[in-house]
Amino acid sequence: MASLAIPALHSVGTKITRTTVTKPWKPACQCACVSGGHGAELQVLATEAEEMALGEAPRLRWDAFGSDLSESQQRAIRCLSPKLPNRCKALMTRVVYLYPGDENLGALLAYWVKAMKPKRADWLLVLKELKAMESPLLAEVLEYALLEDSFEANVRDYTKLIHIYGKQKLLQKAEDAFHAMKGRGFPCDQVMLTALMDMHSKAGDLTRAKEIFEEIILLGLPLDKRAYGSMIMAYIRADMLGKAENLIKEMEDQEIFGGKEVYKALLRAFSYKGDSNGAQRIFNAIQFAGIVPDTKLCALLVNAYCLSNRIAEAVCVIRNMRSAGVTPCDKCIALVLGAYEKVNMLETALGFLTELEENGIAIGQEPSQLLAAWFRRLGVVHEVEKVLKDLSEDMKTKRTVAVSVE
Repeated sequence: MASLAIPALHSVGTKITRTTVTKPWKPACQCACVSGGHGAELQVLATEAEEMALGEAPRLRWDAFGSDLSESQQRAIRCLSPKLPNRCKALMTRVVYLYPGDENLGALLAYWVKAMKPKRADWLLVLKELKAMESPLLAEVLEYALLEDSFEANVRDYTKLIHIYGKQKLLQKAEDAFHAMKGRGFPCDQVMLTALMDMHSKAGDLTRAKEIFEEIILLGLPLDKRAYGSMIMAYIRADMLGKAENLIKEMEDQEIFGGKEVYKALLRAFSYKGDSNGAQRIFNAIQFAGIVPDTKLCALLVNAYCLSNRIAEAVCVIRNMRSAGVTPCDKCIALVLGAYEKVNMLETALGFLTELEENGIAIGQEPSQLLAAWFRRLGVVHEVEKVLKDLSEDMKTKRTVAVSVE
């Protein structure tokens, strides 16, 4: 298994120290950042670097980078932070020239370390700039920095690298970074393990996610809402809703409450299965967690009742929404109408719509189209249009009377 502990990048630096100088080092005058007052300062830095690296020059020419830049690369250089120290700017104006996997990156970083003697703060500024410009080289530069004494690596740095690999879905590289960290004697903490577990959870690797979750417990580390949330999501993706619900209950027992998205994902899973009992339990857990249900959460509960042919309970949910001051969305209304259509209860459906109208809830486009399609299938379009027109005029009259009385 590959490991960050293998000094592959440093081997480039080793060759650099054994190369004989053929030409003196000089800064790139073509570089976009070398202008005005900065040019003189970089010239001084270049001279110092040449003196320090004399006899140990790399095979590549430092001033070979910075010319023939594309428009996007030039724009990236112009967008560099003006507060960036010149030693960092000197590196950044050349890093943007490279591409992922470029063999010159290691040599460039080795030369910069040798010449500029960066401190941890300098490394962090470079990494910050790479992240800001969304550079694809961020992981490679961080991987190199982790092996440099001047970077003074810690557990959080490895956590950041694992996050980067997780977003890129490079699971094996993340695992390599994790084992390299342990190989260097860094202790595994809860944040690191949670990041690794979350990555495997999102990748659908339930087995590895469970292993890491159990490792957190075995190490006696605290389980927070992020750790529970990642494991719950892993169970949801594996369609093991009972396991996920058990973890929800375990969290409640410890007075730990997950994020809204975790509850919503579990509620959605129960809803799409038509498990109204499970959906109602999770809906109750959402409120117990102090989360105020919105129209989307309520729509998922309504959908669960409609799919299980418990239309009365679905209507009850909508009434409870009104009582709580939450306006039922078109999706909720359309779900109930669709359920009524399946059991051919047109009269009850019209009564449901009338009740909504009486409570000042307008019928939107989605339920209106669904109702119109239902009428067309029944062949009673004109008759119903007249009824709805009379109903609309009646509602307007009632509102006018109410305003006059007030």
